[in-house]
Amino acid sequence: MNTTPTSGHLVVVRDSFARKLLELARQALVSDQVIPYLGPGLLRLGSAEPPVPCTPEAVAAALNTRAPAPSKIRTNMWSVAQFIEQRRHRRTLQAWMTDIFAEPAAPNLLHAWLARLPLSLIIDSWYEGAMRASLVEAGRTDVIEIQGVTRANEVGNIWTRTYDLSGRELDAAAATTTVLYTPHGSIRPAANFLIADSDYVEALTEIDIQTPIPDLVKQRRTNRGFFFVGCRFNDQMLRTYARQIMKRSEGPRYAIMDGQALTRNEARFLAASGITVVDMPASEAVAQLAGSAS
Repeated sequence: MNTTPTSGHLVVVRDSFARKLLELARQALVSDQVIPYLGPGLLRLGSAEPPVPCTPEAVAAALNTRAPAPSKIRTNMWSVAQFIEQRRHRRTLQAWMTDIFAEPAAPNLLHAWLARLPLSLIIDSWYEGAMRASLVEAGRTDVIEIQGVTRANEVGNIWTRTYDLSGRELDAAAATTTVLYTPHGSIRPAANFLIADSDYVEALTEIDIQTPIPDLVKQRRTNRGFFFVGCRFNDQMLRTYARQIMKRSEGPRYAIMDGQALTRNEARFLAASGITVVDMPASEAVAQLAGSAS
């Protein structure tokens, strides 16, 4: 089966074809040929009522309970955060985000399975830190985490900070088996959040020339593809970051998504990026990936 999308055309596979393609993706993950790219939708697999928000809109709603934003921006996480930063100061925004994501989110079956694989690179695009927790639970000592950080708190040309799984900050990203890259920051270990529009001004100016992307990420994506799960691309910010993180990677590229729920912009992005949509429920996909499907 040819799994490489024709340039400019969205490929969506369903039913038996989806299961066959997912098996190819599983083999590619096991052999470290594709990079998992995890989104907030994974939180719904672990709990019907996740302890923390699992969409940007839910974060916006949580922030609105603390400081109501104007109606025209009320559902936009990045704009609501900017509104709070401008009127209440960055420290207030930081404190509220820390409170919103304070309760630990339990890792699910996919996190646990990925934590046992000697993957070169894992991308976690949300703030809750479940993938990190799963690596800790697996007893991994050969992992470093590189987190994106806001420039509001930095002096000099600093875009990221690096930690080991004990939470100790490292001076530099060292060679290790697995790099966990959290481009938007994470609640743990240091509550780093890229969240407000202002956090992204310089990053989006520089990201096309790859300055904010860590060197280890650039190195390890080469000759590998990407596997997206729990992700949506219904906002330009999400599409821009995904596009730049997978830039110059080789492929293949897969995404577990509901093919009927895609927005027009999502479909265009997926087609232009050569990402094949595996149209099946995420719970079913995770069960097959982790080996518990019948």
